[in-house]
Amino acid sequence: MKSTKPVKSSRLYNWHELADRLIPYIQKMGFTHIELLPIMEHPFGGSWGYQPLSQFAPSARYGTPQDFAAFVDRCHQAGIGVILDWVPAHFPTDEHGLARFDGTALYEYDNPHEGFHQDWNTLIYNLGRTEVHGFMIASALHWLRHFHVDGLRVDAVASMLYRDYSRKAGEWVPNRYGGRENLESIDFLRHLNDVVRHEAPGAMVIAEESTAWPGVSQPTEQGGLGFAYKWNMGWMHDTLHYIQNDPIHRRHHHNELSFGLVYAYSEHFVLPISHDEVVHGKKALIDKMPGDRWQKFANLRAYLAFMWAHPGKKLLFMGCEIGQWREWNHDHQIDWYLTQYTEHKGVQTLVADLNRLYREQPALHDQDCKPQGFQWLIGDDAANSVYAFLRWSKEGEPLLVVANFTPEVREGYRIGVPFAGQWGELINTDGQEYSGGNVGNGGSGHR
Repeated sequence: MKSTKPVKSSRLYNWHELADRLIPYIQKMGFTHIELLPIMEHPFGGSWGYQPLSQFAPSARYGTPQDFAAFVDRCHQAGIGVILDWVPAHFPTDEHGLARFDGTALYEYDNPHEGFHQDWNTLIYNLGRTEVHGFMIASALHWLRHFHVDGLRVDAVASMLYRDYSRKAGEWVPNRYGGRENLESIDFLRHLNDVVRHEAPGAMVIAEESTAWPGVSQPTEQGGLGFAYKWNMGWMHDTLHYIQNDPIHRRHHHNELSFGLVYAYSEHFVLPISHDEVVHGKKALIDKMPGDRWQKFANLRAYLAFMWAHPGKKLLFMGCEIGQWREWNHDHQIDWYLTQYTEHKGVQTLVADLNRLYREQPALHDQDCKPQGFQWLIGDDAANSVYAFLRWSKEGEPLLVVANFTPEVREGYRIGVPFAGQWGELINTDGQEYSGGNVGNGGSGHR
């Protein structure tokens, strides 16, 4: 007999439910901030919010604007900062949106070689128009001042900076000097950061910028774009490429893990594991790791500890902290059931301990953007795939970081350190508490 009992369908949490579940978890894990993918109203959920129709309205999917404001307020009461992804680069072509709003190209460029994104099938804001420029500045201030968010992560900045972004010869229009730089967008970004600094002091504006454009996080008065931070996409791609190699081959890729230190102080950097890296066949972070199950988890723990120890602010995409096997799917929640298994629980515990250590040890954070906060001890031991360096606090207190990216135990490996005596071991990613093999230094080591 067929049941007549209604089937309970899954649905999205509203802002109040999300606060009840997310805030205690973030506190338990020790994260300082959360970054939300774009919550501005958007027609297609599969765009993850990156094709928004409204630059001022929170999506009705999760509740009212007042509900979102209450969510931000509860985060702040819990000591958690809120960063929003914000998209000033492009907008969808839906007729009920901004596309040819009055029958003409009002918000976008009229020429498709300037106004149409071939990659995303979207329209590009004509930021050279005073009205459009002001409209987008107002949007940024709306989220910062009315909803009290702590920062904006500006999406796809590279696509805004270059008129020939992802275009072939003959498919783009040069600027008035014949160059490829989008002068209108550059003026907009610099003005945005100046206005935010004046109108919302202390707010962070972060650039997702993937090229070598100079001075992204330099002040505008020094000729820079004025962002607080820049996503370090080069670090992310280099280190993920390195860690995906079988350990026996890593000696041939040694510089991929160390190269980030060559330019680490050219900008104020965020080290991200982006949502783009755990979708569309790129595999989840744990599944990028080579080897069997044990090796995958050992690699993941070592990689995360290296990331936390490296200069730059850390940003981890949800699910990576429990070693989720599935790629991220915007229609499903994280596979929380995995935390009943010791290896997954071990990764989660490690991330919480890394966050605690990061807060407690000034050497890991208070000179992130200064060269004197970092010192190589061993950077060229490609044969053993070993790296060793010191992080220094402003007060001259060192923290020693040693990474072995092979499964072979290095007995009697000597590392020169600046002070004699006993050095305490703060974290060992192979520790039993993280479901590792418990090979370490017994909690301490000597010079």
